[in-house]
Amino acid sequence: MREAAAVIPTNNTIPYTATPRVTWTLIGLCIATYVYQLTLSQAETEAFFNTYALVPARYTSGAWDAAHDASRANLLPFVSNMFLHGGLMHIASNLWVLWVFGPALEDRLGAGRFLGLYLASGLAASLLHFVFNFSSAVPALGASGAIAGVIAAYARRFPYAWVNVLQPVVFLPVFFFMPALLFAGFWFATQLMQGLGSLALPGAGGIAWWAHIGGFIAGWILIRRLAPPANAAEETHAATRSALWPWTTWMRWMTWWWRR
Repeated sequence: MREAAAVIPTNNTIPYTATPRVTWTLIGLCIATYVYQLTLSQAETEAFFNTYALVPARYTSGAWDAAHDASRANLLPFVSNMFLHGGLMHIASNLWVLWVFGPALEDRLGAGRFLGLYLASGLAASLLHFVFNFSSAVPALGASGAIAGVIAAYARRFPYAWVNVLQPVVFLPVFFFMPALLFAGFWFATQLMQGLGSLALPGAGGIAWWAHIGGFIAGWILIRRLAPPANAAEETHAATRSALWPWTTWMRWMTWWWRR
């Protein structure tokens, strides 16, 4: 599940106090798996992806099963695919976004609930990708579906948060501020438009748009069921800090500029 070029979140306004052990563990597992992939030959990589990535044809085509000696009863790829990646930029972009949004969400949900939301979002991503690519023999892989759920859950849990965003313009990095809800809404609308467009051109592009959509919807729904009651004082402090953050950051930049 490759990522499309888009605006890149760099940081956000929600502080966290607990060590994000689950976020670090998920990042570590993805990195370890990718390092292992690098040790494989091209033929071994293809076999590895056919075994652990999500290939819809595995469950819909008897010919594919016979050719790859695969079992339709093995449902592991619906989960294992989210720990695989197809290249350095693929894994770097996914894990960076997880690191930006994951720690604060894990801090508020707790380790167990956060892990449950991540895995459930990834599973929902796999299921929706399967539905819209029923006979595809192309392996789908990547953490982006699960991370889409994290983006949605973050935006709904912290509707007052702001995100600092990087938009590359040719070779120039352009930074600007965006409310987290706006960032998530813009991101989801982009995926939805691309997903609808892919229905007219099946097999084009190589990006699993419907996996992103499925993960996002799951995260948006699940956060209301998984989030414990919010601490009023903590929420007020976070909301106030978030409201002031763009302006205080801008003033620091302006002060630095004028002192040059």
